[in-house]
Amino acid sequence: MKRAVIGFGLCLGLAACGGGPREYSRASFNGPLQCAPYARAKTGVALYGAAAGWWRSASGKYRKTARPAKGEILVFRSTGRLPSGHVSVVRRIVSSRKILVEHANWEPGRIDRSAPVIDVSRRNDWSLVRVYWAPIKGIGSRAYPTYGFIVPRDLDDIARLQETPDHAM
Repeated sequence: MKRAVIGFGLCLGLAACGGGPREYSRASFNGPLQCAPYARAKTGVALYGAAAGWWRSASGKYRKTARPAKGEILVFRSTGRLPSGHVSVVRRIVSSRKILVEHANWEPGRIDRSAPVIDVSRRNDWSLVRVYWAPIKGIGSRAYPTYGFIVPRDLDDIARLQETPDHAM
């Protein structure tokens, strides 16, 4: 019974990973906690709506990649368990198959600031991941499909500056 209640709560909480442009200010997360407004506030991206829709919405606005880097946004696909998808912000690269992310509402009403995410895809392309689940104090058993990573403009600007030779400045 306890497992069913936790599962139901997870589905309800993860279903709330959308978000319109006026839901939260950058400084406040009052009200129902959602992953999309939280990730938007952390990265400054101008993407709105259901988290899974961010991948399509990013086309032409932001660079997308299959390899994680600090500050990028991991976009989860819509599934039966994640009808609106999910988004997480990469905090740290641990290895080629493990990152730590910051995200809201993976666990209903909670912000996780260093949640491990493991790449379990066959091609090591981050298209299928497993995520830390606090109630079991470990990586969850379910694998979730993802689109990849969205690179916020600020990260692209920093990368371009680092690639520019000193004499060109």
